[in-house]
Amino acid sequence: MTDKADDIAALLSPTVASMGLELLGIEYLPAPGGATVRLYIDVPQAQAEARSVGIEECEAVSREVSAQLDVEDPISGNYTLEVSSPGIDRPLFGAAQFARYVGESAKVTLKLPQDGRRRLQGAILRVDGDTVVFDVDGAEFATAAVNIEKARLVPDWVALGLAPAQDKSGRDARPGKQKQGKNQGAAGKPAAKKNPTNKAAASGSPDAE
Repeated sequence: MTDKADDIAALLSPTVASMGLELLGIEYLPAPGGATVRLYIDVPQAQAEARSVGIEECEAVSREVSAQLDVEDPISGNYTLEVSSPGIDRPLFGAAQFARYVGESAKVTLKLPQDGRRRLQGAILRVDGDTVVFDVDGAEFATAAVNIEKARLVPDWVALGLAPAQDKSGRDARPGKQKQGKNQGAAGKPAAKKNPTNKAAASGSPDAE
């Protein structure tokens, strides 16, 4: 998160927690026509298997934090407020959240280039304090969590049953599928600061790029 996003997250996190939810993080995206403030909320980790965030929770949080932003006034100018659940390609904010998903793959953009790169994708190997270590092309790549501008998990579509398994040649490995032809394939508007546009979504996160 940016410094501005950190400040807004610190302001709103207690409000979201009081509603029995967790504020995962905030994206603050300034633009000439007005900034976008995007909140990602989820149920507490201990309750993740019992329930999930729905559109009702997103709408309720949107109303509460909108009123708080009006009173606290941390954002100058116009802005659009969006509240969303994390979705399958969950965004990650901070070292603690990376630690929850050790072993899974993530797509990452760095604030400052490191080893000649700003973008990387690889498995999360471990978290050492405030340092996140990835496996990138078979080599370890360590970076400070504060240098991560944005990051999202890369879903395992095969494990989720949303993509076919492939053999070493890239062909569909499901029984009876190996002889198929090689060409076959799987088939807010800106608003005034005191009256922001609120968008609530239960899933469907923006692209990490």
